[in-house]
Amino acid sequence: MGKASIVTRNVGKLADTTGNVYQSVAIISKRARQLSTRVREELSGKLAEFASTVDNLEEVFENREQIEISKFYERMPKPSTVATEEFLNDEIRFRIPEEDQDDIPTI
Repeated sequence: MGKASIVTRNVGKLADTTGNVYQSVAIISKRARQLSTRVREELSGKLAEFASTVDNLEEVFENREQIEISKFYERMPKPSTVATEEFLNDEIRFRIPEEDQDDIPTI
Protein backbone atom coordinates (compact mmCIF):
# COMPACT_ATOMS: atom_id res chain seq x y z
CA MET A 1 0.00 0.00 0.00
CA GLY A 2 1.26 3.55 -0.81
CA LYS A 3 2.03 6.42 1.50
CA ALA A 4 -0.81 7.77 3.59
CA SER A 5 -2.47 10.82 2.12
CA ILE A 6 -2.93 12.37 5.57
CA VAL A 7 0.14 12.90 7.71
CA THR A 8 0.18 14.32 11.23
CA ARG A 9 2.65 17.21 11.45
CA ASN A 10 4.39 18.68 14.46
CA VAL A 11 3.31 22.34 14.43
CA GLY A 12 6.35 23.31 16.49
CA LYS A 13 8.64 21.86 13.84
CA LEU A 14 6.86 23.89 11.14
CA ALA A 15 7.53 27.04 13.16
CA ASP A 16 11.23 26.25 13.76
CA THR A 17 12.44 27.80 10.51
CA THR A 18 10.54 31.08 10.62
CA GLY A 19 9.66 31.38 14.30
CA ASN A 20 6.01 31.73 13.32
CA VAL A 21 3.74 28.86 12.27
CA TYR A 22 1.57 31.19 10.17
CA GLN A 23 4.54 32.44 8.15
CA SER A 24 5.63 28.85 7.62
CA VAL A 25 2.16 27.85 6.40
CA ALA A 26 2.07 30.89 4.06
CA ILE A 27 5.44 29.87 2.57
CA ILE A 28 4.30 26.27 2.13
CA SER A 29 1.06 27.49 0.54
CA LYS A 30 2.88 29.68 -1.98
CA ARG A 31 5.20 26.82 -2.91
CA ALA A 32 2.25 24.43 -3.28
CA ARG A 33 0.58 26.89 -5.67
CA GLN A 34 3.80 27.06 -7.73
CA LEU A 35 3.95 23.26 -7.92
CA SER A 36 0.26 22.97 -8.76
CA THR A 37 0.53 25.52 -11.57
CA ARG A 38 3.57 23.77 -13.04
CA VAL A 39 1.93 20.35 -12.96
CA ARG A 40 -1.35 21.71 -14.40
CA GLU A 41 0.51 23.37 -17.29
CA GLU A 42 2.53 20.22 -17.93
CA LEU A 43 -0.59 18.03 -17.97
CA SER A 44 -2.48 20.47 -20.20
CA GLY A 45 0.43 20.48 -22.64
CA LYS A 46 0.53 16.69 -22.81
CA LEU A 47 -3.24 16.38 -23.25
CA ALA A 48 -3.25 19.14 -25.88
CA GLU A 49 -1.15 16.85 -28.09
CA PHE A 50 -4.23 14.63 -28.38
CA ALA A 51 -6.57 17.42 -29.42
CA SER A 52 -7.93 16.51 -32.81
CA THR A 53 -10.93 17.48 -34.86
CA VAL A 54 -10.66 14.39 -37.07
CA ASP A 55 -12.56 11.24 -36.11
CA ASN A 56 -10.64 8.09 -36.95
CA LEU A 57 -9.88 4.60 -35.75
CA GLU A 58 -6.77 5.73 -33.85
CA GLU A 59 -8.98 7.72 -31.49
CA VAL A 60 -9.55 4.72 -29.19
CA PHE A 61 -5.80 4.24 -28.81
CA GLU A 62 -5.28 7.96 -28.14
CA ASN A 63 -8.00 7.87 -25.48
CA ARG A 64 -6.14 5.06 -23.71
CA GLU A 65 -2.97 7.14 -23.76
CA GLN A 66 -4.85 10.13 -22.38
CA ILE A 67 -6.28 8.00 -19.59
CA GLU A 68 -2.84 6.64 -18.69
CA ILE A 69 -1.36 10.15 -18.60
CA SER A 70 -4.23 11.36 -16.42
CA LYS A 71 -3.87 8.40 -14.05
CA PHE A 72 -0.14 9.09 -13.72
CA TYR A 73 -0.84 12.66 -12.65
CA GLU A 74 -3.60 11.56 -10.26
CA ARG A 75 -1.16 9.23 -8.49
CA MET A 76 1.38 11.99 -7.96
CA PRO A 77 1.67 13.36 -4.42
CA LYS A 78 -0.42 16.45 -3.74
CA PRO A 79 1.40 19.79 -4.15
CA SER A 80 0.78 20.67 -0.50
CA THR A 81 2.46 17.44 0.62
CA VAL A 82 5.47 18.04 -1.62
CA ALA A 83 5.74 21.68 -0.48
CA THR A 84 5.58 20.69 3.19
CA GLU A 85 8.31 18.09 2.72
CA GLU A 86 10.48 20.62 0.87
CA PHE A 87 9.96 23.15 3.68
CA LEU A 88 10.82 20.67 6.43
CA ASN A 89 13.93 19.56 4.51
CA ASP A 90 15.07 23.20 4.04
CA GLU A 91 14.73 22.92 0.26
CA ILE A 92 12.68 26.11 -0.17
CA ARG A 93 14.40 29.47 -0.48
CA PHE A 94 12.33 32.33 0.81
CA ARG A 95 12.76 35.78 2.23
CA ILE A 96 10.63 37.66 4.66
CA PRO A 97 10.49 41.41 4.05
CA GLU A 98 11.89 43.49 6.87
CA GLU A 99 9.27 44.83 9.22
CA ASP A 100 11.42 47.84 10.04
CA GLN A 101 9.23 50.95 10.05
CA ASP A 102 12.19 53.18 9.02
CA ASP A 103 12.05 51.73 5.52
CA ILE A 104 8.50 53.00 4.91
CA PRO A 105 8.66 56.14 2.81
CA THR A 106 6.92 59.15 4.24
CA ILE A 107 4.59 61.23 2.14
